[in-house]
Amino acid sequence: MGHNLTFKGLFGQPRRLVTDAVKRFCQAIGANGSGKPSKFVLMNTAGNRNRNLNEPISRAQSCVIGLLRLLVPPHRVNENAADYLRMEVGHNDTGLQWAVVRPDSLFDEDDVSDYELYPSPTRSAIFNPGRTSRINVAHFMADLITNDDVWKKWYGQMPVIYNKGS
Repeated sequence: MGHNLTFKGLFGQPRRLVTDAVKRFCQAIGANGSGKPSKFVLMNTAGNRNRNLNEPISRAQSCVIGLLRLLVPPHRVNENAADYLRMEVGHNDTGLQWAVVRPDSLFDEDDVSDYELYPSPTRSAIFNPGRTSRINVAHFMADLITNDDVWKKWYGQMPVIYNKGS
């Protein structure tokens, strides 16, 4: 789910698509009250800082991100969606557990390849981006949902994924 990369998709309605969908999903899970925690994985971007970790970025990158917030509305919406999970749902919700996957510079590839996961970016998403294949992001997101050990390691966090050697 996300905004289409067209003029209408970036600047038209619905302007808060991802944030509103995340809120509604979380509210629906809360209303369901199944007794067993539900897992929610949100794909975001390495350009969105995890403020729980106070990730440092350069002044230049901070300026560019600020411009993106103003000029490309979906960037701000993606930040707000992750912030909703971090601050509103938090880490102690008994009905909902979450992870926010942050790939960098997406590209297409036919097969899953080796990839690396980090709690924070290891490079500048703006001035020295890594690369992440869409298929590797999908593989990791599926692994989060189906592999309890992977989930235990990353839930409530915002891991960054790069293709190995990127």
